[in-house]
Amino acid sequence: MKKFAAVISYDGNNFFGFQLQKDVRTVQGVIEQALERIFKTKISVVCAGRTDTGVHAVGQVIAFDCPYDIPPENMKNALNANLPDDVYVRKVIEVPKDFNPRFCATRRIYHYFIYNGKTPNVFTRKYYWWFPYELDVNKMREAAKYLEGEHDFKAFAKTEGNEKSTVRTIYRIRILRLRKNLILIRVEGRSFLRRMVRNIVGALVKVGVGVWEPIKIKEILESRNRSLAPATAPAHGLYLYSVEFSLSPNTQESTSSDES
Repeated sequence: MKKFAAVISYDGNNFFGFQLQKDVRTVQGVIEQALERIFKTKISVVCAGRTDTGVHAVGQVIAFDCPYDIPPENMKNALNANLPDDVYVRKVIEVPKDFNPRFCATRRIYHYFIYNGKTPNVFTRKYYWWFPYELDVNKMREAAKYLEGEHDFKAFAKTEGNEKSTVRTIYRIRILRLRKNLILIRVEGRSFLRRMVRNIVGALVKVGVGVWEPIKIKEILESRNRSLAPATAPAHGLYLYSVEFSLSPNTQESTSSDES
């Protein structure tokens, strides 16, 4: 039996997140339905990162067992022929039997887009967070530096999270004004707590409008108190952009989802 990894993209607007749930539409659900139609048996998938309701993905990575000896390209074509039009398989490769995208991942990269204009853009309302007030990108960058490195991110985790440890490492945060009205916040880390990226974005925006000085981010981080942090940024601005793995050089290059 082969094991495949697949790089997938999806529009999260019409999904209740990635993880399989009863009686609601999820990304895992439609992928497993497609696999069952192809192989006439139930096939389970595992993913590199469970995205929440409304969150998108450019380079999510999944893995699953394949009961037949078929080439990766044929597997890709079969999946795309059976998936809805808001999910697309970009690439399929064969991986070692013990490959697990959740535990093998060494870096996850999230992108968050803010449409920073005085009036909304009706064509991007489901894909960017419209924020009409002026943002000071330089101050946001200064604040973001306090979050880089290994810290206890309890203040930026979902309140009812059940993680054993809230210590995480952020490798880098970049804040770019791509166009006059479009800001990208790129967060790179090994792993993240639930809603951690969206909570970080909410805090950085608070600095950007001048309500907080950058040092306030350090104070909140050290407090480990979620109630001191601002509201969570909306889900529709967030994308799981890329996942990288600790595999052999050839497999690493093939599995990396950082392509677009």
